Amino acid sequence: MRKLLGCALVLLAVAAMPAQAQVSFGVGGGLLMPMGDYGDVDKMGFIGGVGVLFPIGTAPVSVRLEGTYSQTSHDGIDGNTKIIGGMASLVYLFSAGGSVTPYVLAGVGYYNGKVTVPSLNIDESDSKVGFGGGGGIRFPMGSAALFAEVRYMNISTDPSTTYLPIIVGVSFGGK
Repeated sequence: MRKLLGCALVLLAVAAMPAQAQVSFGVGGGLLMPMGDYGDVDKMGFIGGVGVLFPIGTAPVSVRLEGTYSQTSHDGIDGNTKIIGGMASLVYLFSAGGSVTPYVLAGVGYYNGKVTVPSLNIDESDSKVGFGGGGGIRFPMGSAALFAEVRYMNISTDPSTTYLPIIVGVSFGGK
């Protein structure tokens, strides 16, 4: 069902693109700040990802498909938490008067979290649906653009895994 939903979103995005629209590809990385129960046991870590943005017609809305990998270290005990997953998001680009373009995004994805504590012989993995939303700014630079964004992420584990990724990156192609 999840794969079918993902394929349907991609097909919808591609079908809605006018001939002159260009797909853009991006790569970025930054800091991951654990929150809630996750923040009680892990310290700040890193996150990296790749994505593709499909414009929907001439509207200021696009579909973004992305994959991310992150890792944090436990606070006060050996081991780490690794999260890998993918998300499909709707992105709304605001029309700003200058060259800087602000945007907001919201989406749903599927994530696998792996917690390792070698001294306690713990090596557990769990996959769940996740939700996220946030905003960012884009700085066009010729055929590329720099971007910076922050999001609030929540993975439906028990207890939930919540975090703030702060990402800086570059995208190529598109308008």
